[in-house]
Amino acid sequence: TSWPDDCPDQTEAWGRRPWLVDLFDLNGKGWVPIFAIVPAMLAFILIFLDDGITWHLINHPSNKLSHGAAFNYDTVVIAVFIAVNSIIGFPWLVAATVQSIIHVHALAEFDDNRKIVSVHQTRLTHFFIHVLMAGSILILNTLKIIPVPVLYGVFLFMGVAALSTNQFWLRFTMLFMQPSKYPQTEAFAKYLKPKRIHLYTAFQIFLFVSLMVFRSIKVIAIAFPIIIKACIPIRMYVLPYFFTEEELVFLDDKDEVIADLASKYEKEKELDRMETAEDGSSLEEEAEG
Repeated sequence: TSWPDDCPDQTEAWGRRPWLVDLFDLNGKGWVPIFAIVPAMLAFILIFLDDGITWHLINHPSNKLSHGAAFNYDTVVIAVFIAVNSIIGFPWLVAATVQSIIHVHALAEFDDNRKIVSVHQTRLTHFFIHVLMAGSILILNTLKIIPVPVLYGVFLFMGVAALSTNQFWLRFTMLFMQPSKYPQTEAFAKYLKPKRIHLYTAFQIFLFVSLMVFRSIKVIAIAFPIIIKACIPIRMYVLPYFFTEEELVFLDDKDEVIADLASKYEKEKELDRMETAEDGSSLEEEAEG
């Protein structure tokens, strides 16, 4: 509800406060700043990873973007705005991962294999998006008419639309495919055994389910960034016990590294074919002799 439209009997808005939050108004509880360090660290981990993951997804070599990298600038800008918004009492500025991916795909041209050929890079879409966001203040009464399920439907659509280029989702669907139907355009499907692919996918499913369970328990939900952070040491120290270095390259390395390894595999196969052909010729000659 909003005052005064939805509260005609209320003489004034409840809970008015100054524009700036008084950071020293602790209500007599001097221990609050000390204990606030723990949730602050968890929030830092979440925001830093959210920003970093979004940045790396958008600037992945497969997206063929040509603009300069500015990860450090992005992090500094977000940090400054979060500090300012916290003092004013506004919501934090965070990366919009799904929306960012959809934005890149909307401006991209794809080949027949749904690989990005090029992306029309422009700042105009970002500019007009935020102009419309600012203009929405003038139509708040109209926006309130939109049912909440409709908004959830929009977010659901954006999430589903972004799944088509997600390798985890592709490997998850491969659990229900016959090996002959695996997309041979993907190097891991071409060079790895199905059991190895499914084992890697099982690790990811386990971490995903753990994250969802962690978030569903309200008492510990605030600590769910720890699960996200745990993915890094698991990838660095645990997975190498279950997979070879070459298998991990095919499953989650950079495109250029995967291409080099695939080229090496093809050369080795060609050499094997040539040796087999030479052995066959030698056997035929011996038989004729």
